[in-house]
Amino acid sequence: MAKARRFIQCDVFTSEPTKGNALAVVVDGDDLTEQQMLEFAAWTNLAETTFLLPPLDAVADYRVRIFTPAREMPFAGHPTLGSCAAWLHCGGVPRTQGVVRQECAGGIIDIDVAASVPAFVAPPTEICALADADRQAIVQALGLDTDSIVGTARLDNGPVWQVFELRSAEDVLAVDSSRVRWPQFKSIGLIGRHPAEHECDYEVRMLAPSSGMSEDPITGSLNAALAHWLMQLGRVDRDLLVAQGTTINRTGRVAIRPDVAVPGRVYIGGQSHVLIEGTVTL
Repeated sequence: MAKARRFIQCDVFTSEPTKGNALAVVVDGDDLTEQQMLEFAAWTNLAETTFLLPPLDAVADYRVRIFTPAREMPFAGHPTLGSCAAWLHCGGVPRTQGVVRQECAGGIIDIDVAASVPAFVAPPTEICALADADRQAIVQALGLDTDSIVGTARLDNGPVWQVFELRSAEDVLAVDSSRVRWPQFKSIGLIGRHPAEHECDYEVRMLAPSSGMSEDPITGSLNAALAHWLMQLGRVDRDLLVAQGTTINRTGRVAIRPDVAVPGRVYIGGQSHVLIEGTVTL
């Protein structure tokens, strides 16, 4: 039987409410079936909808299931920060002061909530070469100037990303996202440097998301994978700030923070805002 459940809608990875990436959170979703979760996620039609449940792992503070309108995700970045913000907003108290431990299909994710900007530990990322056939198909579909391509890689941190570093943020912003769509093309990430005088270090875009949009507003899991790639390339020796969502009128800001105490560990941070609070009958 349907019942009223606590519901939160957050805006994530922005300092300006309504300029980030929206997330729907069903706070007490423990007795919903997977089909009910998927149907509600399709109904919200947001990039992701999450459902909070009691943890199965004793070290976790809560468990989350993450759904796009079409499928479940093992891990995603803006749902991690947004779900944490919703859980804390609804009275959640972490077992360890200053650290929220979220359980998801991708494992336990630590979220530093003591910092000025909440940030999660980027999960491990498998980094390998992008297959030539995939590279050529994307270059042709997007009409990329091969001279503008600095490097490519296939990154896997739960989701799989086909990433291209272009020579500048300007080149990244000039790409026409309408030329690629899921499922013919899957999760293309673009990154390019901003000039030294810019507020942000890099511009990022994520094309062909499974949500059906032309591009994702702000993508924590992609930025987490990119952070590990940049770290492998020796380019994360300080805090970095990434812009995303610019072409679709969002002011997404993703903070990349290397952990000085633990080599190879990096945090992905961003602000979250609770915009809607109420109940949903499911």
